[in-house]
Amino acid sequence: MRLRHKDLISMNDLSVGEVATIFDVAKKLKQKQKKGEPHQYLKGKTLVMIFSKASTRTRVSFETGFFQLGGHPIYLNDSSSQVGRGEPVRDTARVLSRFADGIMIRTFSHDVVKELAEFASIPVINGLTDLEHPCQALTDLFTILEHKEVLKGRKLVYVGDGNNMANSLMVACAKVGMNMVCACPKGYQPDPVILSEACEEAKKTGCTIEVEEDLFKAARGADVLYTDVWASMGQEGEQSIRKEALGDYQINKELLKVARPDAIVLHCLPAHRGEEITDDVIEGPQSVVFDQAENRLHVQKAIMALLMSDEKI
Repeated sequence: MRLRHKDLISMNDLSVGEVATIFDVAKKLKQKQKKGEPHQYLKGKTLVMIFSKASTRTRVSFETGFFQLGGHPIYLNDSSSQVGRGEPVRDTARVLSRFADGIMIRTFSHDVVKELAEFASIPVINGLTDLEHPCQALTDLFTILEHKEVLKGRKLVYVGDGNNMANSLMVACAKVGMNMVCACPKGYQPDPVILSEACEEAKKTGCTIEVEEDLFKAARGADVLYTDVWASMGQEGEQSIRKEALGDYQINKELLKVARPDAIVLHCLPAHRGEEITDDVIEGPQSVVFDQAENRLHVQKAIMALLMSDEKI
């Protein structure tokens, strides 16, 4: 299945078959990288990376990955480019389309990414917005697939703030037939529009997407426990309020006891140990958090290669 010239703004941009294709290519590229085999599918190509938010994993994985694919990544941020000085998004999109072969953007507003994609004639990849984080969600499912072999029928329980990760994971799980429960308190639940879309998708693949306030009820029989920080970038001023509201929504040893004995634990990082996850769990035998972090590289390489390569992969 060919994904060439597509944008990846939301998990809704991908069909079930396209998700499977990304996983197949990610596995192939990971094997090649581990064996030291060349895989320069993007030789001579250029990727412009636009960052309005701080980053460790997104920047390093995209930049390293594009280099390993044979291309040249260019980093832009608000302080070093016209992007942060008021140039219209549509102008940036059209200019970069004449210079580069793809754009990755990590920013606050989802609408900015949609406008960038509307006016760009090259693929645009959402590296994170306040609404969605599709590259991370794909990485998460790829990691679960590596450890569990099958996604359909499994149960993922997301614990904490119903943020961009919860939004993208709901749609991603629905695409692959994986049951998901968002364990979130009132006022911190996922986007209702995306929840509705995910539930409609889930009907097609025979799974369920639910929201549950009772954490231990939600986690019962989970194959995967997943969490993220209580306060994302831009929400630092709400830290104390969020800590009070979300204080009970923590992955710890007590919660692991109600999940399946072979359950795995995921966290998209950075982690605030002692808040949304305890140190003994993230460092424990059921944690695959650092496998998950590594897989950002391999899954995003698959996405970039499929969207921008002239070769059959």
